[in-house]
Amino acid sequence: MTIIQLQYIIAVDTYKSFAKAAKKCFVTQPTLSMQIKKVEEELSVLLFDRSKKPVLTTDIGKKVVAQAKSGLRELNRIQDIIKQQKGEVKGTLRIGIIPTLSPYLLPLFVTDFIEKYTQINLIVEELFTEQIIHKLNHDLIDLGILVTPLNQSNLREIPLFYEAFAVYMSTSHPLNKQAMIEVRDLDLDDMWLLKEEHCFRMQTVNICGKNNLPQNPNRLKFESGSLETLIKIVNKQFGYTLLPELATLDMNEAQRTHIKQFKNKAPMREVSIVVHRSFLKQRLIQLLKEEIISAVPAHLLDKDRGELILWN
Repeated sequence: MTIIQLQYIIAVDTYKSFAKAAKKCFVTQPTLSMQIKKVEEELSVLLFDRSKKPVLTTDIGKKVVAQAKSGLRELNRIQDIIKQQKGEVKGTLRIGIIPTLSPYLLPLFVTDFIEKYTQINLIVEELFTEQIIHKLNHDLIDLGILVTPLNQSNLREIPLFYEAFAVYMSTSHPLNKQAMIEVRDLDLDDMWLLKEEHCFRMQTVNICGKNNLPQNPNRLKFESGSLETLIKIVNKQFGYTLLPELATLDMNEAQRTHIKQFKNKAPMREVSIVVHRSFLKQRLIQLLKEEIISAVPAHLLDKDRGELILWN
């Protein structure tokens, strides 16, 4: 059994398709199928049920895939040890980042990072939280930048900073007369929300109270995929929305008139780098962490300035 064959087995298990696995491995489907067939004959077991669409991994196949992943990680760990010993700073980092962070956080550090570390290649995808967790578990990305805690025993969380929430409010709303807002003032009937796949939506609901769901059947119902759309709706319509702190940093003076801060300690979310517990490239992760922490406003590093809200 070869390393290439192990990679083919893992690819089929990941993509549930021989055709997709072959494409990802940059080989023809007959080549990949033949190599997996050789492994099955060598082991005298069936690794995949090819009669199912998508392809199913058999029970014994799942055990073989798990061992193959473990074996390849240990082989890669040798390369990682050598690079660290030599002090090499190079390689590829595949990053998944949630949509309510990417347009505001990435511009703060990406350019400086790639200019400083010219031998590190960044591949960044904007993904929802569940997609990031799935890709981390299947080694399709190296790390995620998202809101924690996740309560996933197989993942390791490395906190970066703590982002407070603010209310972005229509100037015609009655609450606009108040200098500051209390959490109990918020009503989900007046609030514009992101779609359900966004963890930010659940954070918002948790701040307002899970039992305080919209009840008004006559209200215009609109759920957006982006915070920028919600901002524009508030500008033109009625009501308000919640925004994470980074989303407010570059706002102009006119936009800032819509921002209301919370009294006392503001609701706050924890942003972390998340990796699989078996992940390598520790040096690259540390450099990325340092770059992000140095790029965000210093007060975001203070965990005690607000009240941490769990998102799940």
